This record gives sequence, structure tokens and C-alpha cells, in this order.
Amino acid sequence: MASRMVARIRRAAAVACASLAVVATAACGSAADTRTHITVWSWEPSMAEVVDRFEEANPDVAVDLEDVSGYDNLNTAIQDGYGMPDVAQIEYFALLQYAVSGQLLDISDYVGDDYANFYTPGTWSSVQLAGRIYGLPMDSGPMAFFYNKDVFDQVGVDASQIRTWDDYYEAAKKLKRIGVYITADAGDASFYAAMIWLTGGQPFHTSPDGKTVTVDLDGDDGTERFTAFWQKMIDEGLIDTRRTTWSDSWKRALGTGTIASVFSGAWMPSLLLSDVLGAAGLWRVSTMPTPDGQATNAENGGSAMAVLQSTRKPEASYRFVDFVTHDRQGIEARVAGGSFPADLATLSSKEFLDKTTVRNANGVDIPYFGGQQFNRVLAEAAEDVSVGYQYLPFEVYARSDFRSTVGEAYRWESSWQSYLRRQRQIAAGMTDNDGKPLEPYALPGEKVSLAKGIASWQADLREYGTNQGFNVLNR
Repeated sequence: MASRMVARIRRAAAVACASLAVVATAACGSAADTRTHITVWSWEPSMAEVVDRFEEANPDVAVDLEDVSGYDNLNTAIQDGYGMPDVAQIEYFALLQYAVSGQLLDISDYVGDDYANFYTPGTWSSVQLAGRIYGLPMDSGPMAFFYNKDVFDQVGVDASQIRTWDDYYEAAKKLKRIGVYITADAGDASFYAAMIWLTGGQPFHTSPDGKTVTVDLDGDDGTERFTAFWQKMIDEGLIDTRRTTWSDSWKRALGTGTIASVFSGAWMPSLLLSDVLGAAGLWRVSTMPTPDGQATNAENGGSAMAVLQSTRKPEASYRFVDFVTHDRQGIEARVAGGSFPADLATLSSKEFLDKTTVRNANGVDIPYFGGQQFNRVLAEAAEDVSVGYQYLPFEVYARSDFRSTVGEAYRWESSWQSYLRRQRQIAAGMTDNDGKPLEPYALPGEKVSLAKGIASWQADLREYGTNQGFNVLNR
């Protein structure tokens, strides 16, 4: 905390001095800020602490940190040609797209020969294209089952023993009886892709140079199997299809226990702490339930730090990337804040595995998971991740297009559930605020199934890939 305060005082003094220089240059004299300034886009809650540590170790560089997530802002900056960061946190699924399009700096010449043995094999391969390196692994996202133990206890379910999709389905039915959804999904492409991976699906294939792709969603067994299971969950009203993941409404529902669990990446602890603090102590972590109970897993998220090709400060930018992902100070700050590491040393350390708390932005350690050694569960989940799943070199577009294709099934379901609720309200004689009888909602049109949405998604992806100059194969 002392180092953080010193860093902040130093930054404040530099800014004040620079401001005075506009009015009277002589007033600041030699105290003017001569540091190299770099702009960093990141959404990780612990990044402010990392920046403080970096600036203390690198007094010649100042980091302007901006909390930016998603890729609309980055795409807009690229298109406009200004406002781009020097360094950006980019998820593995998106990194290939920006590397193929020439937006990321090739940092191969900066990276030491020993780095390949520093990170887990999966994360290290995820930052490379055609043998060149375009970022350094920051964290990883093996999937895990995060659940509110208190809510499951109310219906007599030991969620730590949910091993199969049938177990999960039966638990969901019990939760529904007390007005609780087992989870929410309003059409999250990242989640859907991870579940296809978990099921053994491989609908996409990309050549090593990123120029030839295969899109085979309707012929992929894993895609078909998960789609059928999730359609059953939706049809029986066991999933909240109205609340969008990360929305304020979703966070409130997690906090109140009306949504009881989340399938997510191992990076989730820090975000649960920052977004759902009121439920601290109630939540636990378990390995993912699978179709048949066999131990297997997938990645959901995980990200790298990358330098943008457009930067005019590549040396300082790379130093920051290296500090965040390779320096012990940077890694330890992020892991203390709940980040799941990508380096082998941390993953196998006793300190990491025995950890029972997550550190908040104020440096306070919170036993969010009720004293559970949650990292042991997450490390086990990481060991079970299967290999072979591939991303498209236009995955950012693919996941955006998911909302307008497969997302139609979720929107239809939400409309149908709203229609049914209104019909029940009318039957019960409920009135509006003026005491007038409630008006019925319009009956939704023809049902849109997940399978129909998947077919539309596939057609869009094949057309888009062809139009962008990729060699697109059907299967």
C-alpha cells in the first residue's frame, strides 16, 4: 500500500508540474514530466496495483490505464486511425484475428528462448501465428462450476457432487420450485463455444497461416449434443434467458441468490469479488459437470497482453507487457486479486494452491469462497482441458454474429416466457397501476430453436469468411 501511495503521489506531482508548465514554464524547471507515457487498455480489477508496481520498478515510464473491455472500441479506433492504445488485453479467441490482420506487433525478437517453458502449453500456443509471437499469456480460463452453496443447500442439493448433465438438470428442477434459476444465458457466444469445446466439438478449423478455414457447425457431434441439452433446459424454463451476462440485473440476481450458479473461466473469482461482493462467503467452486461424468474440460476466456502495431513506443510497451505476464511482481499482484495464472511455476506453487482468499482493490483479503482452497479445484480443472479446439481467424466477428443468429432463439424464448407470465397474471385478475385489467401480450411468432439459429450462424460465417478473402471449406 505504501508503494502504491508513493506512486500515486509521484504521478500527481508530475501532472501538477506539467500543468503549471503551461502557465509558467520556468515554475517547474527540471521537474517537468519527461517519462515515456503509454496507454494500456485492460479490464482486470488488479491491473491498477500492477501499474503501481511497474512504475515503481520503471520510473522512466508512466502508464495511463483505461478500463476497456470488448472489441467494439478497439475496432473503432483501428478504423478511425486514432485513439488506439499502445498495449491491450486481448482474449485468446480474438488475438488470432488481430494478428492475421496485422494489428499486433510481432514481439518474437523481444522474447527470450526460455519463455516457451515458462507458460502452460495451451496458452503459449495461443499467442502464436505461423511461428511468430504476438503477445504474452496473461491468464487462462479453464472452465469451472461456481455456485452459491447456501441456495443449493435450501433444496437439499450438494452441488459439489454434480458430475453429469443429468445431475445438473435435476438440480435445476429443484431450484425452479423455489423460484431460482440454476443459471442465466441470454445468448453468450463465449459460453456457447466453450460448452461445445467441453462436449468434444470441433466445428472450426484454421490453417497455421490463418488463411484457410472450415466451418462445420451442423455436422459437428459436440455442437449437436450441447445444443440439444441446452434446448431442453430452455424449453423447461430452467434457465433465465432474460438477463445478459455482466449486466447490472445479472449481478443483482447473483447477489440475491435468484441465479444460483455460473459456468465460467477460472478468472471468475476476481470478478465475483468486485461485482457480487455481498455474497462473499456463500459461493464455492467445483469442476464442470460433463455429459457422462468423465473428466474433461474446456477454456472459456483467458487473455494475453499485446503491443499494438501502431505504437510509437514499442520498447516501453513491451517492458510493461513483460512485467505483467513474466515478472514475479506483476504475476503475484494479479494472482492475489483472483486472476488465474498462465505460468507453470505459479500453478504448481503451494502458496497458490493453498490460497483461501481473494484480494480486493483496497488490498484486503476476502474469504469469498468460505475458506475453500479454490485454486486446487481450478488447477485440477486446468489439467482436464482437452486439446484440438480451434478458433476462427475472424472469431470476433463470429461471436458478434452469434447474437443476431443463435441469439434469436433466446429472444423468442424470452418473449414466450413473458407471454405466459402475462397470461397467468390476467387469469389471476391482476390489474395495472391505474386499476385497469392487464392487456395481453402478443403471441410470439413461429418458434426459433437453437438448432435453427446454429444453421443461420454457419451460413453467415461461411459467407463472411469468403467475402473477407479467406479460403472457406464446408467440412
